[in-house]
Amino acid sequence: MINEKLRNELSDQLMAAVLHLRDTEESYAFFEDICTVAELKAMAQRLEVASMLRQGNTYDAIVERTGASTATISRVKRCLNYGADGYELVLERMRSQEEREKGREVTENAGE
Repeated sequence: MINEKLRNELSDQLMAAVLHLRDTEESYAFFEDICTVAELKAMAQRLEVASMLRQGNTYDAIVERTGASTATISRVKRCLNYGADGYELVLERMRSQEEREKGREVTENAGE
């Protein structure tokens, strides 16, 4: 459920641009150019807050690890509960990739 208020030609162009990034290095280069350091840190913080909320961490633990305000944590929690499921999509894909990579490590180590 995409918020149609966000959708326009410029936003479509931005989303398409992100899809053209091939790896972490390219992502750093693009986001360093397009965002301020504070914006980038805020987005990274919100992603970690979402991950920690999904894992069942308390607000106190999240504040301690991320430095996020309780207002930020509440906003992210609201997005997890009532948002467009963007956090869920990304976190699930990241978790799946981590599991695949761990599986490869176990297989490679077993073969040694």
